[in-house]
Amino acid sequence: MPHQNLNTYICAGDHPDITEERKKATFNTDNFAATLWGTHEKLERRREIAKYVEEHPELHDPYPTEFMDRQESLENVTRKTLLWMEHAENAIDISKQEEGFYFGTLITGSQGHPLSIHLIMAIPALMNNADEEQLDEWLPKAINREFVATYSQTELGHGTNLSKLETTATYDPKTEEWILDTPTVTATKWWPGNLGKSANYTVVMAQLITHGKNYGAHPFFVQVRDEKTHQPLPGVILGDIGPKFGMNANDNGFMQFKKFRIPRRTMLMKNAQVLPDGTYKPPLHPKLGYSSMIFVRSAVVGLMSLYLGQAATIAIRYSVIRRQGEIMPNAGEVKILDYQTQQYRLIPQIARAAAFRFAGIFALEMYNTVIHEISKGNMDALADLHALASGLKAVATFQTALGIEQCRFACGGHGYSLASGLPQIYSVAVGGCTYEGENMVLLLQLARYLRKRAIEIKSGGPKEKPTELSEYLFKTSAKHSLIGTNVSSTNFEHVIESFEHVARRLTLFAHSKLEKLEQSGMEHEIAINQTAVPWRRASHAHTRVALTRIFAHAVQRTTDIAVKEVLQDLIKLYIYYEVGECAAELLEDGFADGHQIEFAKDQVLEVLEKLRPNAVSIVDSFDFNDRELNSVLGRRDGNVYENLLAWAKSSPLNKHDVMPFHHKYLGKMMEDAREQSKM
Repeated sequence: MPHQNLNTYICAGDHPDITEERKKATFNTDNFAATLWGTHEKLERRREIAKYVEEHPELHDPYPTEFMDRQESLENVTRKTLLWMEHAENAIDISKQEEGFYFGTLITGSQGHPLSIHLIMAIPALMNNADEEQLDEWLPKAINREFVATYSQTELGHGTNLSKLETTATYDPKTEEWILDTPTVTATKWWPGNLGKSANYTVVMAQLITHGKNYGAHPFFVQVRDEKTHQPLPGVILGDIGPKFGMNANDNGFMQFKKFRIPRRTMLMKNAQVLPDGTYKPPLHPKLGYSSMIFVRSAVVGLMSLYLGQAATIAIRYSVIRRQGEIMPNAGEVKILDYQTQQYRLIPQIARAAAFRFAGIFALEMYNTVIHEISKGNMDALADLHALASGLKAVATFQTALGIEQCRFACGGHGYSLASGLPQIYSVAVGGCTYEGENMVLLLQLARYLRKRAIEIKSGGPKEKPTELSEYLFKTSAKHSLIGTNVSSTNFEHVIESFEHVARRLTLFAHSKLEKLEQSGMEHEIAINQTAVPWRRASHAHTRVALTRIFAHAVQRTTDIAVKEVLQDLIKLYIYYEVGECAAELLEDGFADGHQIEFAKDQVLEVLEKLRPNAVSIVDSFDFNDRELNSVLGRRDGNVYENLLAWAKSSPLNKHDVMPFHHKYLGKMMEDAREQSKM
């Protein structure tokens, strides 16, 4: 029998319904949390950092940020960002990036802050693109925050397509200067975070032109505001782009250059170089300049795990507090999580959050390995990393956005209130579907990788040893899916092999369609566009294989028996739910039959029932505290309703029993109507 102490979140004064759920735990929540966050030491550090923030009220908001206008939000988050930096040395190990990120998130929230792009993009861009001399000059100042930098790539007319960016950097060998120019309205830099009002330096991606030849987009490190006055420099036009769907505490900006001159050495020259006479020296690999983008795409996968996990935590906790309707007549209203439909909506989101957590860790580890190999001159794995990061980012952001909306729907009317925290999480997470590469474009980038593999498959094998996540492409499938022939709760190899069959078949199918179109006389580029939908399907299928393989390996490595059992339930749910997602692909070539799809659906329902008693304890194990969740519905203590009322009372509108303009408009309307009715 489970022991109530297995869940360490139980406290006196909590809502009895949520305590009842926590007593059902079959595993130690701290052990599960340590599995997700790496070690017990890392988990303890998270809690120490959170405790530090709670004990320093100056790091808190003066009142709920939902009631602030935009300028108030910007000032509040700027104030807190400076305090974050002042307190950092006392609260965290500043050499550990994950501690700095967590500390900052607790203080500034998820809506952005003036150093966000400086930390996650500008500094990595310098580290990956600046040569030793440039690093010596700029990196210490960047780390010391002597300036605030951002990353400026996207323009009004182009974003992901670097080859068509319109901002130009033309080299003048007479003065050894670059001339930055915005030749058209669509060349205006648009969207860079913190560019509008905060940053005074930026990495600019611009078309490099020397001796009359365009060598494509390259990075330049450019000062755009005066260090003392903070005024835009002559020749630079800057501003904020206005309110957005979310992240409105971030001053996303626009920028134009008017024949703005910068020194030759402001071009970041670790990879490509331009000599004083204007001679261009290309990089060893054409994608080396894109490493900062690949880093962000890899990091975004883990970020999506946080967002989806937070949404699932809120919805699961609320679903055991909210009682609605009866299952058995006259037996009393039930917790809405007892409804199978509610479980089907929410518990798969927990499984996906876990899958994205492990995939994010894998992607960043692979990134660090590849960058280390590049430093030694080995570029072999760069294409695999780019492909994996593109696919994971596209699928994780898309499924996270859908999952958060399911969590909001599952909370009924209260999910529509900002008090739930769910609209804020969604508005931030859904941005991931378009920033750092729009999802469909990223899947088509992955398709380029798969086209090369398809050619290798048809020619007899890979040119080089394939990576662990792509070697399946060169294997031969069984003639028929083995789903349902092995119902072990811990072995899902037959299901994953079915996913591999789908991915391999869709890749070869798309390639075959492409070949037929080209053989009919169609130009290659047009044929690529005419087969884009089949290639997208293949890319998604390939990413599904990667996600399931990574998740399975993580579960296998888990040593705590009770935690491993729950993870096995979660991966079972994740994998069989994905069978339903790709049922058409499994059926359309006869690889699987209807009975096998029904078997998979039954497995989903069975494991939902098994996971139901552990649901609250699993989301507790994500270890999100109330400050992170910023949700009345998802409170740890479950005391939802009284706090919803308290939140509503804090609305500035409630400072007035009668609005100052009431008698001028509505009051006058009603008074006039009453007077007329007397006539």
